[in-house]
Amino acid sequence: MTYQLSPEISQLQLAVQETGKSRPKPAEIVTALVKLEKAGKKTKETVSYQQLLGKWRLWFITGTKKTRQRAGVMLGAGRYLPPAIKVYLSYSKNPEVTLAEGEAGKVENSVSIAGFNLILSGPTKFFPKQKLLAFDFTKLTIKLFGKTIYSGNIRGGKNSMENFYQQSIKKQAFFRYFLIEDNLIAARGKGGGLAFWRREE
Repeated sequence: MTYQLSPEISQLQLAVQETGKSRPKPAEIVTALVKLEKAGKKTKETVSYQQLLGKWRLWFITGTKKTRQRAGVMLGAGRYLPPAIKVYLSYSKNPEVTLAEGEAGKVENSVSIAGFNLILSGPTKFFPKQKLLAFDFTKLTIKLFGKTIYSGNIRGGKNSMENFYQQSIKKQAFFRYFLIEDNLIAARGKGGGLAFWRREE
């Protein structure tokens, strides 16, 4: 998705380059994300799954409150992820599956803390017009200092993966992306939270 270098994108770019007091305040990032989301809803430009392929580091998230207003989901306090906690989201293609609508792929969500690495992986399907990516985690891998200490299926494993592509989006977790740049992506999750990631690979 191509935008002019708006003040909001400039803030996100600054956020992933600077640290500590020099980076934008969380409230400023939340405001920028909301403005970018509104702008994204107005554009009819479609995107492709190809633009999401690669490894992205989660940089900033917002929480949500159970209470909801008609105007939309109320945002909790936004926050940067601590440097010691590294959360990566990796998207790849799945050439074994062809869909009548959308593009099939795979996702890997990795959390690393002090030598401990937890990896959740599973299938995805991406709908370009809606900029919506549904996903499910069907496998869990745990590593300690690079050595695999557990790897196995979860949530129904192979059966869940096979059924995933036939399920309704309403029953699945998803991200609705409203910003896709060369080095930044941002989305709202099904639960209402906002997040943005920086490209790593």
